[in-house]
Amino acid sequence: MLLGSQAMASWQEAVPGARIIGAGEFSVFGFDVYNARLWSAAQPLSDDQPFALELIYQRKISRDDLVQASVDEIKRLSGSAVSSEQLAGWQAQMQRSFVDVQPGTRITGVYVPGQGARFFVGQQLQHEVQDPQFARAFFNIWLDPRTRNPELRQQLLGR
Repeated sequence: MLLGSQAMASWQEAVPGARIIGAGEFSVFGFDVYNARLWSAAQPLSDDQPFALELIYQRKISRDDLVQASVDEIKRLSGSAVSSEQLAGWQAQMQRSFVDVQPGTRITGVYVPGQGARFFVGQQLQHEVQDPQFARAFFNIWLDPRTRNPELRQQLLGR
């Protein structure tokens, strides 16, 4: 089973019939950080259907900084629903899932309902996290109504 998922040629195979639901840019203090696109066959987005969040980076960012920013947002949004042990485990999974990025680096996270998340760098599978709770918490960084960037959320959801 693990070999089958590692042999997956691209994230598109995990989200059959995917089309762009919405897209937007994320900037901090006027500096472009990444362009984001949300892909799914289901519109509106549905928790029981796979979807992909594609981030195309516009600047150099270290893997450690990407992981730490993700951990901080998961902690902020999840509060006491996620234990410190769980968060530490997820941090280790994200270290395996992410890479140092340069302008043009594309990381795509695929939400797989009831299973977890798969992370692709370009079209290559980087890592799979088999934990549905992690997958929900991770994608909530962008999709939860309490996200730090509600305008980007609305754009991604095609509203």
